[in-house]
Amino acid sequence: MTTIKEVSDFIEKANEDQRVILNTLRMLIEKAVPNSKEQFKWGRPVYGTEKDYCYLALAKKHVTLGFMNFQKIDDHENLLEGTGKQMRHIKIFSIEDIQAELFSKMMQQASKF
Repeated sequence: MTTIKEVSDFIEKANEDQRVILNTLRMLIEKAVPNSKEQFKWGRPVYGTEKDYCYLALAKKHVTLGFMNFQKIDDHENLLEGTGKQMRHIKIFSIEDIQAELFSKMMQQASKF
């Protein structure tokens, strides 16, 4: 995956704790779905293969890992939040909240079209 400046700039503007989370998720996406395309849309990092499948967003106290195509995700732990017809998300408050193996699996499932 080729990283782009707009996403790097977005991450650099976050507070220190959020930067660590964002960089960790960015690396996790690259490792889980190496053929992803990193983009900057709607004011946030968006990742896609054939279509967009996930995004990262900042909130005051957390980072959001959002999924399009969430219907393809096996969410046995009920981590996905939201009521939208198109997207669901996971709120990440600290680096300890990142479940690398599970999130990688979710990313792989969402990226399949």
